[in-house]
Amino acid sequence: MTTIKSKQLKVNKTISTTDTSLNIENDSAEPLVPGVYDFQLIVNDDSGNQSSPTIARVIIVDDKKPTAVIDAPSRIGFAEDLLLSAQRSVDIGGKIVEYKWTLIKNP
Repeated sequence: MTTIKSKQLKVNKTISTTDTSLNIENDSAEPLVPGVYDFQLIVNDDSGNQSSPTIARVIIVDDKKPTAVIDAPSRIGFAEDLLLSAQRSVDIGGKIVEYKWTLIKNP
């Protein structure tokens, strides 16, 4: 099996191998983003004959839920402002676009 990093993939750049499998490792610096990817394969035999191209379509979906992280002081003085922060919330493979804040209990 031949292994390459995702950042090595470029449109219309051929990767030639003698292996029957190509493993594409996601590189955190340049991961494969969600979307539709078409891969073409052509094989050559030892007589110099070449196959017709075949195409595989791979759809990468962002199916990972974001992680909500709320930072808040555990105690503040009466009549002081209260700052709630979601700055450390993350979404792997995407971008957080909305924050929904709800008070679920009060004295």
